[in-house]
Amino acid sequence: MSLTALSHDLTSLFFPAYCAGCTMPLSRGENAICTTCLMRLPRTCLHDYHENRVEKLFWGRSDILTATAFLHMPRKGLTHRLIHELKYKGNRDVGVQLGLLFGQDLLRSRRMSTFDLILPVPLHPKKEHQRGYNQCHAICEGMAGAMDIPWSNTHLVRGQWSDSQTRKNRFERWNNMESKFAVQDEDEMAGRHILLVDDVITTGATFEACAQVLGRIPGIGISVAALALPVFS
Repeated sequence: MSLTALSHDLTSLFFPAYCAGCTMPLSRGENAICTTCLMRLPRTCLHDYHENRVEKLFWGRSDILTATAFLHMPRKGLTHRLIHELKYKGNRDVGVQLGLLFGQDLLRSRRMSTFDLILPVPLHPKKEHQRGYNQCHAICEGMAGAMDIPWSNTHLVRGQWSDSQTRKNRFERWNNMESKFAVQDEDEMAGRHILLVDDVITTGATFEACAQVLGRIPGIGISVAALALPVFS
């Protein structure tokens, strides 16, 4: 047994790591999410379909080229637990792992496999300080690694504080997000295909607000991708 493997086994013995999905101990080679939970992920496969449910959210609202979401998210269940771990428990590895899988899925898609730059939807600095990090950065890191394209957290920024979107309707969400975003280094994005990434998409208001400011850049193409799509039943 190598020293690295021995060190891992000793660390796991005294400080065991647990799956963010089912709380079972992780085995060697597993990271944040166990193999069983990875196999149970409720993938949407929407990126394989033209005019899918996510793309329809933007009809008549934004000039979005393509749109998708990686996982279905019922009110309770595996996806909900993973998103909660990522956003509120500081489990950054969950975002990187899911982003990696998401990026691999997009690479296999005929519709959403070619982008020039990945941009995370930014948090206001105050909210990012409160949370400790922007969970979308972890997702983008995983996606960029899988797709071998760069990601940036400096080209799209958030300047104004906005209240939580959780309990707002579609109009209230849009009104809450309007004029909250700004673009830096516009010349670097001119003529490029940008993939905007967020953790959860509901009404699409946040993506729409980002696309509004990015859309002023000459020749830019904008697609959007969310890690989770809520399922209401």
